[in-house]
Amino acid sequence: MRIRNLFVLGLLAMPVLAVAAAAEDPAVAELNQRLVALQADLRTADLAAFERLQAQQAIDVLAKAKRKDLDQARYLAERRVAITEATARAAAARREVDQFERTRSELLVEASRREANRARQEAERLRVQAQIQAEEAERLRQAAETETLARQDAEAALSSVAGKRAAQVTSAQQNAAKLAREEAELVSGQKLPASKFDGRGEVFTLAGDAFAAGQATLSSAGRDQLKALAEYLNIGKKGRVTIEAYDSANGVGQRRAQALKDALAAAGVAANRIQVTGKKAAATRARSAEVIVAL
Repeated sequence: MRIRNLFVLGLLAMPVLAVAAAAEDPAVAELNQRLVALQADLRTADLAAFERLQAQQAIDVLAKAKRKDLDQARYLAERRVAITEATARAAAARREVDQFERTRSELLVEASRREANRARQEAERLRVQAQIQAEEAERLRQAAETETLARQDAEAALSSVAGKRAAQVTSAQQNAAKLAREEAELVSGQKLPASKFDGRGEVFTLAGDAFAAGQATLSSAGRDQLKALAEYLNIGKKGRVTIEAYDSANGVGQRRAQALKDALAAAGVAANRIQVTGKKAAATRARSAEVIVAL
């Protein structure tokens, strides 16, 4: 805990040290203020520490940049700050959803306990008052049905709110991924492969020209895409990566998947994050392999 506190104090001190440089470029002061705002917000004060450090470093580079490098330094600093904001807000939303789910579970457990107590009390009352009138029994039945409907309505409302929260988290994650893709392409100078989001996560598809026909050696176009993809995977230290490669020949799909893993590892992506699998299926012009990044 003490080390964490010192780290947070260091983050708070960085904007102060950049005040002198802010006089030369107003963007430095504005970006520092955005980081200070994140730190001042109780919901995000302890979140996105790694991204915040990267953003502060980018701001420091901007403050010291020469005139010819100002535009690129300013753009990188703004992207870093935007990624920090998006990451912090996504983490805050996830934490709120987790808290909401815990509260919901506690409420359901308490409701079940009370329902069980009421059932036991009602059974004892019915045992003692065996001669209760039929009208009273009907009234109690209707009251029980009303209570059940009310509980169902409450659970439906809770589920609806939880769904909205989850959608907000997903939207924030996708926005953060978009910013990270832009930064990766800018830093690497190459275009990322086409991507989409599905139930598996973020899926990048390498076209058929990434490999020569029937071969497991990356083409020049494939190496360029892997360079940008490695930069993207290293931004924010994203989740586990699964590589699926295809070819109709025996063993070629597996060798292609391994070649992609080796290229990413050589570019700085931790090898223990990457799983590979080859599939005996014909590669097409549109797809020779997929790189799946878990959200």
